[in-house]
Amino acid sequence: MAEAITISNLTDRPEFFDRIADRIWRAWWEPHGVPLAYIVGRMQENLKGQPLPRAFVAHAGEMFAGTASVIVSDLDERPQYTPWVAAVWVEPQFRSQRIGRVLISHAADHALSTGVPCVYLTARPARRSLYEELGWRVVEEGVGVLAMTVFARDA
Repeated sequence: MAEAITISNLTDRPEFFDRIADRIWRAWWEPHGVPLAYIVGRMQENLKGQPLPRAFVAHAGEMFAGTASVIVSDLDERPQYTPWVAAVWVEPQFRSQRIGRVLISHAADHALSTGVPCVYLTARPARRSLYEELGWRVVEEGVGVLAMTVFARDA
C-alpha cells in the first residue's frame, strides 16, 4: 500500500531543501543561465520562519513528491500583485495523483491566512482550464515575453 502524502512547511522538513532548490532551478532558472547558488540563496529566505516567503513540501514519509511556494512577487511586469503561489513542482512518479492541486490549494490558503484579500498565480495559457477549475479567476492574459496568464483567488 502506498504511503499517504503529507504537506509540510519546509522549515519543519529542511532535509528536502536541496531537492527543492534543484527542482526549481532545473525547471525555471537553469535554462536561462541563472546559477543554482542564486536559487539556494532565495530558498534560504524560506527558513527564517516569516509568513512570506514560505515553501511547502509534499512527501510520502522520506520520499520527496513535490513543492509549492508563496512568494512576494513572481512577475517583474506586475509588482502591484502580491503575494503569489509559485514554483509548483511534482515529481514525475507522483504526477496524475492530484498532488499539484493539493499543493496549490495549501499554498493559497497559507497566503490568504496572512490577511491579504487575494493571492496570485501565473501560468501558461494552456493551463487556464485547470486553474479555473480550482477556483482561480483570470486577471490578465498575454503578460510578458512568455504571454503568461495571471490568475487570482480571493479570500
